[in-house]
Amino acid sequence: MFRFRFGNEQTRWPCGPFPAETTRHSLRDNLGPMRGQAPWRAGPVEVSVKHSAWATAALAVSASVVIAACGSSTSSAPSAGGTTSSPAAGAGGSAAAAKFTGCMVSDTGGIDDRSFNAAAWAGMNAAHAANSSIAVKFSQSTSPSDYTPIINTFVSQKCNIIVTLGFAMGDATKAAATANPSQKFAIVDNVTPGANVNSLVFNTVQDAFLGGYLAAGMTKTGKVATFGGQEFPTVTIYMDGYWDGVQYYNQKHGTHVQVLGWDEKTQKGSFTGDFTNQTKGQTLTQTFISEGADIIFPVAGNVGLGAAKAVQQADASAGSQKVNMEWVDLDGCTSAATYCKYFITSVLKGETLAVKTAVLAAANGTFKGGHYIGTLANGGVSLAPFHDWDSKVPASLKSELQQISTGIQNGSIQTPTKSPVSL
Repeated sequence: MFRFRFGNEQTRWPCGPFPAETTRHSLRDNLGPMRGQAPWRAGPVEVSVKHSAWATAALAVSASVVIAACGSSTSSAPSAGGTTSSPAAGAGGSAAAAKFTGCMVSDTGGIDDRSFNAAAWAGMNAAHAANSSIAVKFSQSTSPSDYTPIINTFVSQKCNIIVTLGFAMGDATKAAATANPSQKFAIVDNVTPGANVNSLVFNTVQDAFLGGYLAAGMTKTGKVATFGGQEFPTVTIYMDGYWDGVQYYNQKHGTHVQVLGWDEKTQKGSFTGDFTNQTKGQTLTQTFISEGADIIFPVAGNVGLGAAKAVQQADASAGSQKVNMEWVDLDGCTSAATYCKYFITSVLKGETLAVKTAVLAAANGTFKGGHYIGTLANGGVSLAPFHDWDSKVPASLKSELQQISTGIQNGSIQTPTKSPVSL
């Protein structure tokens, strides 16, 4: 029985229901500073619960990124807690009266990035929806210099749990957790030691491998492309998986599909330099399209919306839909619905449910430090439904994806990456 869902198939699982140096050139240059080198900009803004149509829908989608209770975990997330499909409106401003407050530090990509930050914020809102005594709020970082001040502010405000996001926030989280051993933390995409830290990480090389295989099976030009926002291990692990999935398709089918923008063996490829500038994503994607790529996979948060715009414009100019995409982290057909018809699938990270469960565990007294690793086997990573593409993806290719998923889970198919999830 598979615990991997693709296309419009319903998820099944056996554990019961649970709701290096980089070469760059021309337009592929690293156009922005690395985190830690960004100039100071306007300070962070703290905001209580807010909702938009896509964010509300994302909570419903989160239920499809299933994380089974038997998953690989030594932490309090995910576990079989209360479930919900939509947040309760009007939670903003309730923090003072609530019995429990969950506080999230967003990364510089922005809370409405339709991807990484948005997925975590949806998890915070889901925790509030499941338990109305939980109030949630976030403060948005505008530069890496904001991380420590925001975390320290939340500590001083006596937040019951502080959720931090991303590899780049690891050092600031570790320092705060060490200095405040009674303060509970959860961090996404980084393993931070400490009995008071719940580390939520995801082996996204696995579902990205499936995404690459799918792209290789769907391309008409024989060229696909991927690029990253910044060169972080949590970005390149996706790119590694995508590249390897394409190579595996070539091996099985005797084809020669090329991947533009990344090479897993050399670790050289294309990055825009940040997770915010959509123009950079649009420009880089236009370059890939001009070089013949017809399927694009951006691993760049908000920058990916620029890639989607380039795809939309290319198809408009061609007079037909010739270039398409795969989205990352969240189901793009929910979070960026304007571009749904271009998304063959999305390569999902089960961040929403993991964050939700970590917050609920802290609220109900079952929090424990440690780590959770999301995998295909426990449902923590997966491919999204094919939506508009369900009838376009051949049944034979869907079958191959199922077989590959099984092979990855039982170890007979390897998913090499130079950015492995490490504990």
